[in-house]
Amino acid sequence: MRLTVLGGCGVWPDAGQACSGYLVEHDGFRLLVDLGYATVLRLLERITADQVDAVFISHGHPDHCADLNPLLRARTLRDDPPPPLPVYALPGALDAVLALDRPGVLDAAYVLHEFNAGSHLDIGPFRAETRPLPHFVPNAGVRLAAGGRVLTYTGDTGPSPDVVELARGADVLLAEATYLDQVPPDSRRYQSSACQAGRQAADADVGHLILTHLRPGTDPAAARFAARAGYGGNVGVAVADLVLDLP
Repeated sequence: MRLTVLGGCGVWPDAGQACSGYLVEHDGFRLLVDLGYATVLRLLERITADQVDAVFISHGHPDHCADLNPLLRARTLRDDPPPPLPVYALPGALDAVLALDRPGVLDAAYVLHEFNAGSHLDIGPFRAETRPLPHFVPNAGVRLAAGGRVLTYTGDTGPSPDVVELARGADVLLAEATYLDQVPPDSRRYQSSACQAGRQAADADVGHLILTHLRPGTDPAAARFAARAGYGGNVGVAVADLVLDLP
């Protein structure tokens, strides 16, 4: 299994970066997990739009799904469109982004598979276990298993024992860490810090922690330092073009 980070910025893309978007590959199958602002630019530097096999969206905030629109445009507004793209999302999560074009323009570009968080999905070679994780809007964390390797992605979430259970024994935990240590009071139930991500990675006994969704301007070294206060394993930060082959 290979993970390629297209972007890992939270809220808006920093200069030269992109918001949440991850290309996960196994046995030639290409799954996109989230497609936030500016991720399609990064994607098309690596593969063509028609080489994407499926998309999984964790939740409906635009820094996680806005670039689904240009991806679908790139697939269908052409002389030789590929087959419809399977897109997996929570009910209603994509209503806004799919309404950006006039009715019917993108209908042939995708097949929408809505699921409830807690469902198990088969997406190509990936066995996907989902769980509802607390955020301002419904959010589905996902555990992707293939070829004996496991990648867990939280989407955006507040601290929750369900994060630990979803990540238990995973090779990689890709964890939201919007803040370094202190989360503002109005967001404490719905977003996490690098310090909290480190503690949860330790509790879940994961092999590698990658912090993502850092707010633009956050020092990556400071985020790693905060996470290492509670986790003794390898800690990285999701930046565009990071590639990790799960061992």
